[in-house]
Amino acid sequence: MTCDFFRHMRIAMPLLISAVVAHASDDNPMDFLDSYCERCHNDERFSGNLSLSDLDTNDIFHGRANSDWENILRMVKRGEMPPPGRRKMPAAAERAAFTSWLENGLDEYASANPNPGRATLRRLNRTEYSNAIRDLLAVDLDIREQLPADDTGYGFDNIADVLSVSPTLMDRYLAVAGKVSRLAVGVAPQMAQTTSYLLPKDGSILNQGIPSYDWRMSDKLPLDSRGGGEFTYYAPYDGEYIISGYLNANTNNEVDRLEDNRVTQRVFLTAGEHSVGISFRKQLALDESVQTLRNSTDIVPLPDAPPHKLTLDFIVDSARVGSTQVESYYMSPRYAQHNFLRDVIEIDVEGPYQVSGVSATVSREKIFSCRPNLLPFSESRCAKKIIGGLARQAYRRPVSGSDIAPLLTLYQQVADAQGFDAGIATAIQAILVSPRFLFLHERDNSGAKPGEVHPLDDYEYAARLALFLWSSLPDEALLKAAEKGNLREPEHLRQQITRMLQDEKSRALATNFAGQWLYLRNLEHHRADVYLYPEFDAPLRQAMRQESEYYFAGITRENRSILEFLDSDYSYLNERLAKHYGISGVSGPQFRRVTLPENAQRGGLLGQASVLTVTSYANHTSVVKRGKWVLDNILAAPPPPPPPDVPALKSREGGKALSAREQLALHREDPACASCHVKMDPLGLALENYDPIGRFRTQDIGLDIDASAVMPDGTAFAGLTGLQQVLMARGEQFAEAFTQRLMTYALARGVESIDQPAVRNIVRAARGGQFKMQDIIFGIAQSEPFNYRKTPDHEQTALKHAAPVSARNGNCARSAGDALTDVDCERQSQL
Repeated sequence: MTCDFFRHMRIAMPLLISAVVAHASDDNPMDFLDSYCERCHNDERFSGNLSLSDLDTNDIFHGRANSDWENILRMVKRGEMPPPGRRKMPAAAERAAFTSWLENGLDEYASANPNPGRATLRRLNRTEYSNAIRDLLAVDLDIREQLPADDTGYGFDNIADVLSVSPTLMDRYLAVAGKVSRLAVGVAPQMAQTTSYLLPKDGSILNQGIPSYDWRMSDKLPLDSRGGGEFTYYAPYDGEYIISGYLNANTNNEVDRLEDNRVTQRVFLTAGEHSVGISFRKQLALDESVQTLRNSTDIVPLPDAPPHKLTLDFIVDSARVGSTQVESYYMSPRYAQHNFLRDVIEIDVEGPYQVSGVSATVSREKIFSCRPNLLPFSESRCAKKIIGGLARQAYRRPVSGSDIAPLLTLYQQVADAQGFDAGIATAIQAILVSPRFLFLHERDNSGAKPGEVHPLDDYEYAARLALFLWSSLPDEALLKAAEKGNLREPEHLRQQITRMLQDEKSRALATNFAGQWLYLRNLEHHRADVYLYPEFDAPLRQAMRQESEYYFAGITRENRSILEFLDSDYSYLNERLAKHYGISGVSGPQFRRVTLPENAQRGGLLGQASVLTVTSYANHTSVVKRGKWVLDNILAAPPPPPPPDVPALKSREGGKALSAREQLALHREDPACASCHVKMDPLGLALENYDPIGRFRTQDIGLDIDASAVMPDGTAFAGLTGLQQVLMARGEQFAEAFTQRLMTYALARGVESIDQPAVRNIVRAARGGQFKMQDIIFGIAQSEPFNYRKTPDHEQTALKHAAPVSARNGNCARSAGDALTDVDCERQSQL
């Protein structure tokens, strides 16, 4: 879309409006509203907070009340208005003619009057900040837990409006930036420090009352490992380190750390990233005597004399570096029967000791693109090359002398006192806390008037694209494409998107977008009743989430139809989850794509235990939560919030336990509740064959489950299969709902009525390919809201108008090792 296009549309606008209005008058759109809507939506009744008395069809062609018209279009198009069951209902052709007229009018006005929405100054959230540091410095450290949690808006934690900045957050940024920069460069303090990793408390499972350890906390542990855990540790120097593990103390105090239960091993580590773990070896583990025989329901009886000693291994980078013998009571079945068993409850790494230097790490190779005293590089020239290269990637654009001059000043101050490497580390720290790095700042064109629409420059567009698909920085290929100016040409753009989605970094779409869209992040905090559902443990919870993430990533990378989110004949399983589903033939901890048996009662998102679990309570399912989840996330038709003081569902009446269906039938007798539940309940009732942890069942509270349901429009169906058919029949509605969610995430703001024409354009373009995932992504990347910005009425960023530092609070200043430039300090205080 070019400026010539907009000039052409302004010239053609009078003719366009005349044609549309003439078409409208022929179809008499107001007759439709008067006949079917005005009875309830008037000044007196004001149903749904909408009165048609204030609306005029000419408003559509002048951009007035378009949010109301969008709501009318949505409700009529979905068949929700007029409400089903009314005595007077429009014929299908009549409804289609009205919605076609209204949709065309809204879309044509939007095409002639581009409006990409609000312009905001956006901070990187903590996940994006961690990923950006990973790609900038080649240091794969998860620093998210060292920063405060981000607020959420519109269902996501990357929304610009809620990503505020506080003094506490800036203090954390400074601390994290200082630590990471020194680790990456290799000038961290040599004093010994302890890094701790706590293992999940519910890491064991029960198998017919017998403890089983047939799982591993990490794929980086040897295949015959069990009952332990592993974490990533970054060694700052070559030297000796002490790996310690606290074993289960078998006390009532879950946080008890007794020195008597501590095992240690001293090992030599080179500088850089390592996988460090502790686990029991299978050959001598107690479960050799009590585990269930594979492919058999028989259980080996407990021996009269179980082994007194077990072998505990210390593992670094998948290799055993030491072993010790421990008493077998650490894995006692007496404690396992309560599902509280934790063989290793904490792993510590202390060090470094006996420091011998710093090896050539990946991060040092990434940072030190040159070395001083190697002709023709002097220290100052080499520092300028290193800092300039890092600043270019960090700031997501070419840098000028004024960009790197303050960084070079900082470098020189520290280098004079502490040496070249320390100076580079300080400059990197300043980069990591600079507003140019922390914020996605998109500049207005020179001389742009308030409210003027103009395209992003290519570097700003590349930054948006990288945050969308990678939650990180643009790589060199993206920056070069931006430099050439051909990034947004359709052929080149599709090539870049395909390349980016094949990169491992695109997993961010599954963990960040899908993790929030599908509520997968809630699994971490979900606790099923351990007495009713002892099978629910850390490995199963992890497997549930991984299934959905692999499923989303597979559809994305293979460019499959998003309709497979509704129904498919495959999923991604490991042995643990396959057994949970009652599916045979899957062995081992690795996930792989599995074709589902015809009688599996699975397929699509609604057949996955992750979704079924997060929409349940700890001890029972919830028809309402599941129905609301479908309305929210599949159909983008969320019900209104419940009225105050809604009575709880009655679980018993007349001394008789009520099924979920009976409880809801009583609840719907209240008219205030019926209007919402008539839409939610059928969707949730169809999923009642799945218990609170997603297992298939046929009975609940001793009664056979009836999973049949009827939609408000009279469509009858039963169970997951029937619900999938209902949703597939509404495939285009789901495509619009999914596109809205993905666009919200891509734009980092709420999708508004002005964006709906763009959503519909994307869906129409993807319709011919059966709504393939990459077509949706490509459509968003080509859309007007993603490519353009509107100059705000008032400049809200401090980056263009920084006041003198002397006029501001001076508390931002730090010591030389932590120093910010005065300009950056001032900008942060204003932001």
